Amino acid sequence: MTAVAVTGMGIAAPNGLGAADYWAATLGAKSGIGRITRFDPSSYPAQLAGEIPGFEAADHLPGRLLPQTDRVTRLSLAAADWALADAGVDVADFDPLDMGVVTASHAGGFEFGQDELQKLWAKGSQFVSAYQSFAWFYAVNSGQISIRHGMKGPSGVVVSDQAGGLDALAQARRLIRKGTPLIVGGAVDASVCPWGWVAQLAGGRMSDSDEPTRAYLPFDRDARGYVPGEGGALLTLEPTGAARARGATLYGELAGYGSTIDPPPHSGRPSTLRTAIRTALEDAAAAPGDIDVVFADGAGVPELDRAEAEAISEVFGAGRVPVTVPKTMTGRLHSGAAPLDVACALLSMRAGLIPPTVHIDPCPEYDLDLVLYQARPATLRTALVLARGHGGFNSAMVVRAAP
Repeated sequence: MTAVAVTGMGIAAPNGLGAADYWAATLGAKSGIGRITRFDPSSYPAQLAGEIPGFEAADHLPGRLLPQTDRVTRLSLAAADWALADAGVDVADFDPLDMGVVTASHAGGFEFGQDELQKLWAKGSQFVSAYQSFAWFYAVNSGQISIRHGMKGPSGVVVSDQAGGLDALAQARRLIRKGTPLIVGGAVDASVCPWGWVAQLAGGRMSDSDEPTRAYLPFDRDARGYVPGEGGALLTLEPTGAARARGATLYGELAGYGSTIDPPPHSGRPSTLRTAIRTALEDAAAAPGDIDVVFADGAGVPELDRAEAEAISEVFGAGRVPVTVPKTMTGRLHSGAAPLDVACALLSMRAGLIPPTVHIDPCPEYDLDLVLYQARPATLRTALVLARGHGGFNSAMVVRAAP
């Protein structure tokens, strides 16, 4: 079966724009969580988010794209540009039908749609942009990246939250293994706007803390919910052999994937996350002892944290594998969170350092070897990334260093 390599990454995160800045911030335990600045949050019960500072779309994209895109698509377009440049890819060297895009989206163009609907209600239909017909769709990121780079091959979009980002990468991997030479895959999400904020509050799991260092505390004694954010990662994926043949530098390989759906709430049946983990290990032909680090989902909700900790301990043994949640420095980026964790895992393997989980006072009943406070040196060849979404969607991906 064709091995699938990651040859480039484009990262847009609350604590760093670009892979180098993000990685330096993550190793330095620099958090990007703070009070919302993009709108006045004072009337909302939750006022903290992981916002990306310093991103000026006009510095990264041609002016013609600005009227037809909102923040999430602009971030996605920039991340795709960075991922292709990092891979050393010139799209002119590929047949357009040999290149595709697979992204995940939690919110679509929330902000664009909100602004256009406000024009409709306040001024009338003649003031609504023609771009309203497509710019708020969940598929807009895949579509705009495809158009910008002339990618006419197999493409798609996964409509999901946290776990959808891994599923997008898994679908990209499937397409590569079926013969597509190049896929840009992953997710960048952003719904830090009033309409998007109300939709997230309706989910009932957001932290209401006003203290950035105590708001999002997965596996903590005082876990009280999550802090959302904006950003994520897009990765350039190619067959390992073809990437090596063209002289590309490989970050690593997407070695295995598994996904499950939990039983209905209150059914009395346990989470199936452990099954997703074992499926990913089997797909990667890996044993539990081969995993050097787990990048946990870290919901920050006690019952979900407990279920994840139990699944990790059941598969690997209590305290037998290092566990980290670097998204404590960014917030949960919806579908962008898991691809960012995959990128972080690849950077960790290259550097031989496990990034820390910040601000946590671990709950001892979870029996996890959490990497806290500062990066931990380690020999890393294989990592497991976990993601869980609302509605019981679990996903797991094994990432392996390039051979």
